[in-house]
Amino acid sequence: MPIYRIEDKKIFPIERTTFARQGLRERNDLQALLKSRIDVLSPDTLVVAEEFGEWEDSRRRIDLLAIDKSANLVVIELKRTEDGGHMELQAIRYAAMISTLTFEKLVAIYQQYLAKNKVGKDATESLLEFLDWTEPDEELFGQEVRIILASAEFSRELTTSVMWLNEFGLDIRCVRMHPYVSGGQTFLDVQTVIPIPEVADYQVRIREKKQKERESRESARDLTKYDLRVAGQEYSSQSKRWMMFHLIRAVLHHAGTPQQVMDAIPWRRNQLFEVFDGTLNATQVQEQILRDDPGGAIPRPKRFFCNEGEVFHADNKTYVLSNQWGARTLEAVESLARAFPNLRIEFNPTE
Repeated sequence: MPIYRIEDKKIFPIERTTFARQGLRERNDLQALLKSRIDVLSPDTLVVAEEFGEWEDSRRRIDLLAIDKSANLVVIELKRTEDGGHMELQAIRYAAMISTLTFEKLVAIYQQYLAKNKVGKDATESLLEFLDWTEPDEELFGQEVRIILASAEFSRELTTSVMWLNEFGLDIRCVRMHPYVSGGQTFLDVQTVIPIPEVADYQVRIREKKQKERESRESARDLTKYDLRVAGQEYSSQSKRWMMFHLIRAVLHHAGTPQQVMDAIPWRRNQLFEVFDGTLNATQVQEQILRDDPGGAIPRPKRFFCNEGEVFHADNKTYVLSNQWGARTLEAVESLARAFPNLRIEFNPTE
């Protein structure tokens, strides 16, 4: 969005420029400017290191390492480019690398930073004062690692990745820096683009809600494994879906028909198999399913057993079995056991 200057009751546009055109480099200029005024990017934050890379087998370095008032470590990556490059991937690596830092180690890092910048402060006292602590508290220190990406612009791929990662509990902010020039002076327009400031609190609540929903779904999932015995063949420690696949394959192998299987599980009759005319191989089946329905959060081929060796053929038709098995799976096994007693179907939870 352009910036305008008001003068003599008139509006004049201020020319937008680039960091390169203004001769501003990432490390020697932007980084040097922002480390002394980090509140431009992140209020209530203290820079504790620059060009930090104290880990083995890596020449990568964090542009600025900081800590916030909640004692969370903050990785700050700077780019003067118009798309941000792949800075989100770099920052995630850095966040993982520093996630194990202790308060004691951070004191040593910060002391080196103070000495390098000729600041006569004691690192421990300065950190404790900033955090409003009376003494170090390793339990509260570094509970999270936040990421701040600052660039002249961000590509759609980068912003999409960041929003997706934030939904899964990461804390990544994108701050856009646009340089402008007017009257021989350079100005900097700084705006947070992710999360959008006006809806930041709402987005945090949505993210927390989704996280709780995911945790609830995970805790509610029945992950019990089963030992299956059918027609003298044993299958150990099978998930519900694979128990059903081996069971129905055995039924069809021993002269049962797809129609008999559907009749034995009437509540799944119309959702049990995907049926195609002709004798198709796995690749042809997957192509056909995608042609019929290419979209969805979960591509339809993922909802069926349709890899090599998993498709069934009968009466010049091809059948692929659904792998979506839920609460009535055990009822389905019992129903098949009654319908095909000659197969001596038995199953028990794996011990």
